[in-house]
Amino acid sequence: MAATRNMQPKYRRRRQWAGALAIALVILLVGVTGFVWYQRNVVAVRDYEGAGNGNIVMVRVDAGDSVSSLAPELVDKGVVGSRRAMMSAAEKEQPSLQQGYYPMQEKMSADNALQVLTDDESRRGVVDIPNGLTLDDVTVVGGEPRDGIYSLISKQTCQDEQTCVKPDQLREAVAQTSPEELGVPEWARDAVNARGDDPRRIEGLVAPGVHLFDPTAEPLAIMQDIIGDSVESFEGTGLVDSANKVGLSPYELLTAASLVEREAPAGDFDKVARVILNRLEINQKLEFDSTVNYSISEQEVATTNEDRDRETPWNTYAKEGLPATPIASPGLQAVHAMENPAEGDWLYFVTVDTDGRTVFNRDFDAHEQAIEESANNGVLDSNR
Repeated sequence: MAATRNMQPKYRRRRQWAGALAIALVILLVGVTGFVWYQRNVVAVRDYEGAGNGNIVMVRVDAGDSVSSLAPELVDKGVVGSRRAMMSAAEKEQPSLQQGYYPMQEKMSADNALQVLTDDESRRGVVDIPNGLTLDDVTVVGGEPRDGIYSLISKQTCQDEQTCVKPDQLREAVAQTSPEELGVPEWARDAVNARGDDPRRIEGLVAPGVHLFDPTAEPLAIMQDIIGDSVESFEGTGLVDSANKVGLSPYELLTAASLVEREAPAGDFDKVARVILNRLEINQKLEFDSTVNYSISEQEVATTNEDRDRETPWNTYAKEGLPATPIASPGLQAVHAMENPAEGDWLYFVTVDTDGRTVFNRDFDAHEQAIEESANNGVLDSNR
């Protein structure tokens, strides 16, 4: 009897534990059911009111992005309340999105969020670099000044004075950062290092075309993004392998392509590429006016005898071989021309009329006759 009495408290504790567990399971079940209900009926369809709470969130839109592909990110960043709300707003508008960065706010209504994403005035961090542009601004004799790459990038950041990055800040970031940290590819690092702290040391390594960057980022981060995009673009042409085939290093090919970009008329890129290679093969100076212009403050097609006599790292009248660096950003057409030059023995070329007709010759006397024709047609007139 004593043993039976001693076991009763043990059974009583087990029954109490089982009862507590049952209650806990009921509470858990109710909690899970409530959570699922809340997620399905509140969170899944939640839509905030108004234009946001003032906390800015930068949202990047790439080419091919849609409201559907962006919706999860907008929810994760707290911009909109739910994917369903965003998709419902999109169904009413059927929007087309343009690539760029968009300053949005936390807790925006889906309608307001969509309005920002489709408003071109809200678009930031998009720079479209034309073929043949230089890093620095250019003063054109008798013409309008031309913004350089640094200025174009700066203008995109300065749409908001709080995040405005000046051209000199971009120049300093390039001048004071190692090529490796900038993202300069290995095949260009020695040439970039050779230019010391010159802000133009990366000339030609920024590819023409559209580049996206966070306009609120630091100057160095901006340049790293743009250089990274550019290297991917250039190497995507098969630059490294093609350079070996034509007897140049990848950096030399890019430099030569910049000459093609600045010298060749449309339709003759591959012929000018061949002239460059033919002259390099026989160690004949290139003597391109575009290389003279690169280092002078005021530029035009017709250079002066004084300018051509100046010794600079770029002036191919005063030095043999290619310029020390590219003289502009070559477009992919110019790069392809250097990778696949035309067949020919030409050593000279000159544009002879305002329609862009260009004459190619092997013989220097024939070339001088073409120059005379060009002068008679006013192609070589100077505004100095």
